[in-house]
Amino acid sequence: MRLLFAGTPEVALPSLDALLDSPHEVVAVLTRPDAPAGRGRRLTPSPVRVRAEEAGVPVLTPTTLRDPDVVAQLAALEPDLAPVVAYGALLPRDVLDVPRHGWVNLHFSILPAWRGAAPVQHAVLHGDEVTGASTFRIEEGLDTGPVYGTLTETVRPRDTSGDLLDRLARAGAGLLRATVDGIADGSLVAVPQAGDVSHAPRLRVDDARVRWEHPAPAVDRRVRACTPAPGPWTTLPDGARLKLGPVRPRADLAALPPGAVRVSRDGVVVGTGTHPVELGDVAPAGKRMMPAADWARGARLPEDARLGGAS
Repeated sequence: MRLLFAGTPEVALPSLDALLDSPHEVVAVLTRPDAPAGRGRRLTPSPVRVRAEEAGVPVLTPTTLRDPDVVAQLAALEPDLAPVVAYGALLPRDVLDVPRHGWVNLHFSILPAWRGAAPVQHAVLHGDEVTGASTFRIEEGLDTGPVYGTLTETVRPRDTSGDLLDRLARAGAGLLRATVDGIADGSLVAVPQAGDVSHAPRLRVDDARVRWEHPAPAVDRRVRACTPAPGPWTTLPDGARLKLGPVRPRADLAALPPGAVRVSRDGVVVGTGTHPVELGDVAPAGKRMMPAADWARGARLPEDARLGGAS
């Protein structure tokens, strides 16, 4: 089949590679326009654009898909199917009608659980023990289309959302390839979603702020869910922000007031609504991540210091 692949971030690369290695023809890649990145905020092409250009595949980077000229450009490619992995923009009706077999999305949850932009983060945040990935036909509703196939993946106790997404991206590439093969030979039929619906809106910076009054397991999950993005954080007594790496619940230690900091030779622990958590790496504003013990030695915190005050 003639494929139009749509994707933008690094998580889409395993799927693009799987399709480039398949018997199908990737006639073009649709990706988001170059965007500012890094400290210099230089315009940088998406990882998908870079990989596609390396493979000699034409790349389209429209700023909008509602332009009739863009729709005509896509139609001129005569795609049979358009696989999508984290493209980053909604597809209007005129665009959905372009491929003969429609658009098939690789979504990182077992639908209808965690419809939305951040399924992996919400799976970690809410303490799911098992998650997975689904391929489904895109409709105008948000992740509501019928499902072609699924896979499951165990959420490990220390997984960050980055760890889990990396595994799902690699496993999901195989699922997407199998889905495309099944659509091509007519052996695969999408079935309506069934089960309880849950939603996974994008996590914002304020969602990544640690609430030390919450129980230690909830603090741990929030930190891991927001790693690497949008990046967990708290505030120092002077209001400055402190970035946090993954923490470790310490049920073996005596309780501390929420946000209270205790520094010892063994490390740095912070009180929560239950037992303390031990800090891993941290980064004061404008500095790189460092072990919490190194930061604490330089910070010289008073004995009554508490994290999480007003920012």
